[in-house]
Amino acid sequence: MSEPTVTSTPRPWSQRFEGSLHPAIARFNASIGFDIRLLPYDVAGSLAHVQMLAACGILTRQEADQIRQGLEQIQQEAAAGTFRPDPEAEDVHYAVERRLVALVGEVGKKLHTGRSRNDQVATDLRLYLRDQIDHLRQALWELRGVLLDLAERHLETILPGYTHLQRAQPISLAHHLLAYEEMLWRDWQRLGRVREEVNVCPLGSGALAGTSLPIDRQLTAHLLGFERISANSLDAVSDRDYLVEFHTAASLILVHLSRLSEEVILWASQEFGFVTLTDACATGSSLMPQKKNPDVPELVRGKAGRVFGHLQALLVTLKGLPLAYNKDLQEDKEGLFDTVDTLKACLEAMTILLREGIQFQPERMAAAVQEDFSNATDVADYLVRKGIPFRMAHDLVGQIVRICLAEGILLRDLPLQRWKTFHPVFEADILTVIDPRQVVAARLSAGGTGFAVVQEALQRAQARHQQPKPLEETSQT
Repeated sequence: MSEPTVTSTPRPWSQRFEGSLHPAIARFNASIGFDIRLLPYDVAGSLAHVQMLAACGILTRQEADQIRQGLEQIQQEAAAGTFRPDPEAEDVHYAVERRLVALVGEVGKKLHTGRSRNDQVATDLRLYLRDQIDHLRQALWELRGVLLDLAERHLETILPGYTHLQRAQPISLAHHLLAYEEMLWRDWQRLGRVREEVNVCPLGSGALAGTSLPIDRQLTAHLLGFERISANSLDAVSDRDYLVEFHTAASLILVHLSRLSEEVILWASQEFGFVTLTDACATGSSLMPQKKNPDVPELVRGKAGRVFGHLQALLVTLKGLPLAYNKDLQEDKEGLFDTVDTLKACLEAMTILLREGIQFQPERMAAAVQEDFSNATDVADYLVRKGIPFRMAHDLVGQIVRICLAEGILLRDLPLQRWKTFHPVFEADILTVIDPRQVVAARLSAGGTGFAVVQEALQRAQARHQQPKPLEETSQT
């Protein structure tokens, strides 16, 4: 939508003033260019508000019906994409009110009875964010499902596990994938907790001090599906904690997606070769015809930074504001909208990438664990089971590794007679103990990478994924 022209014509608040607003300041002051996104939520809030006003006898039933019909007409226009805000409306609230008056006449001016733009925008934001959280949780749910499907297919696929980006110990690929599913499960839960904080109704708080009219805030909250009403009118109109919490939750989701993206980027390189990119999610080079670039994970990794920036910007905006509402709070919306859009896009792209954009290479992964000393810890554990103190076992295995490196061989290349020269407790079973598949299978401690343990972890994750989906368990405005 193109930015509407803002003029210096009189406004609903301007009768206090003798002069008109400078056109440039009017443009600077306006938010209609971006808060028009709140249109369906503003209308929904107004419908509940007018119903409450009628129930409390503040409006007659006839007046309420006229206003309701006008709002429903605006609702239809919004759904059809035909709503055109009056260019003189500085924000979405005035745009709705002007259109309402044009539709139903002077009675439309009674809609604003008992409320302020301050509690109105706070309500709109909460309705919007509640709705978006439900959709984001749905997207997280779908991405977790893809990870679970991949984990089920790769339960016994082994690959090197890393610390400090150095090969450490072999692990199950399913175990690796389930680590990210755990992160996203926490993200899903965290967004649910943020939703609880969002689901509070500020409408009826007025500009900052409430109203002398006999309104029923509980009724309004009930009509809009809020769990409770705000307790303090000053706090209600200036509270943006829930936005900070949402940005924080969104930032953590992007941290997790960015970490996964980084690994896909590394794994897709020739140096690793653990995955290959399909044509569905890769691009080429305009110069080098052989290239296949991991654009999707690189973009996800890059977009994380902009979401972090929106969190920081909001914190800086809030940190110096006295009670109650200040115009600075107009700056809360563009960052919020961009965070929602960015997060949605990243979740969708990552879901497609994992579902059809990469192909795992189990043979290359299995070969990689044969090329290193990631089974050295199992030699130390073998000695511990033979009664050797761990520190002594650790030192001895370190010496063995050093000798092997000097000779250009691996632990698997040592014959039993050579093992016995290092310590007499070594028996023929040491050759089985250091086999990579046995190294993985032996890690049966709770939460470990042993195949049997990972199978149990997968089943638990699948069971919790069978719970009702987020859009089925939460009501929509």
